[in-house]
Amino acid sequence: MSSPYTVRWGILATGWIAETFTKDLLTNPASRDVHDVRHQVVAVSSSSSKEKAAEFIKKVDAPSSAKAYGSYHELVADPDVDIIYVATPHSHHFQNAMLALDAGKNVLCEKSLTVTAAQTRKLIETARSKNLFFMEAVWTRYFPLSIKVRELITSGAIGNVYRTIADLSVGRDAPEGKIDFPDENRMVNADLAGGALLDLGIYALTWVFQSLYHTQPEAEKEAPNVIAAVNKYHTGADETTSIILQFPKHKSHGIALTSLRVASEPDNKDTAGASIRIQGGLGEIQVVGPAYRPRQLRVITKESDGKAEVIDFAIPKDKERNWGHGMFWEADEAARCLRDGQKESKTLPWSESIVIMEVMDETLKQGGVTYPELISTDVFDPQSPLNTGKR
Repeated sequence: MSSPYTVRWGILATGWIAETFTKDLLTNPASRDVHDVRHQVVAVSSSSSKEKAAEFIKKVDAPSSAKAYGSYHELVADPDVDIIYVATPHSHHFQNAMLALDAGKNVLCEKSLTVTAAQTRKLIETARSKNLFFMEAVWTRYFPLSIKVRELITSGAIGNVYRTIADLSVGRDAPEGKIDFPDENRMVNADLAGGALLDLGIYALTWVFQSLYHTQPEAEKEAPNVIAAVNKYHTGADETTSIILQFPKHKSHGIALTSLRVASEPDNKDTAGASIRIQGGLGEIQVVGPAYRPRQLRVITKESDGKAEVIDFAIPKDKERNWGHGMFWEADEAARCLRDGQKESKTLPWSESIVIMEVMDETLKQGGVTYPELISTDVFDPQSPLNTGKR
């Protein structure tokens, strides 16, 4: 048996999402029955200080050989790095991912991919012209559970799918019309492209698109019509957003819901039932657990007779590290694409990332949500404060 293909990662940013992803990279792939690829963390950068990057390396228990950088520019110039994981707030994604692509690096960029569809198109044009791999890090798509859902749909298990209802909301309602996040928090801060849609709504849209768009035959792909209702918070960010997506040729509707006021799962124990329902002519698939990290499927058909078929999906843990979150599957996908010379992932092709971003663009436009020029421009600036960390 040939030895596994090794990918050398550079981690751009040192926040919570970077920590979770990097700890997943460091797990033993055999713990999830993966034997063809493996991951090395070779460098980490903070835009504020080298010390912060060094602390991060210690905290996640990465190899002591991993390099710590105090700037993004140093990281993207490191010849030992094969691919950069961009883990900054989405306000920064366009400039940070452009910095990496411009330096000739492959990129896995957190979602939401950008603030505008124009920025997404520019990133993809750049990756294409430089012949680099580029992928939006929608980790949920790579779960075995998601693969199973797409298989059930394409095999006709519930007939033609006509409607998907998907919700991801967090109940942070507070007295006096407030939301329980400080105004400067990235969840509600317009300077960081805050709001329910770009942070949480992307997951509701992920389920609508996985079930109603991704499964359409390539020749019949149809971008949806969009009708949106948006409530704005006093910071200018959206606090509750509801979107109806209509695919007229396919006779299907998607309803994507997100809010910072109410919760999809008030007690976080799945008591509220499935927050994702994929409905076909012969039955439905319910996805149980939070939209970003679901753990169970329920298949109900006309023949179910009061008893759903329940399929559980555990997220494997590396026992030695006592860790496993589920972000490793998207990393494995990136590794296989690099190994096979593919520039985009078939599970989330560039064209689909663009259509999803266009839906978010249109939603924000209908809701009158605007973001500052610094984070919404599609003009790359290597010296942007988003790339240098300087005010």
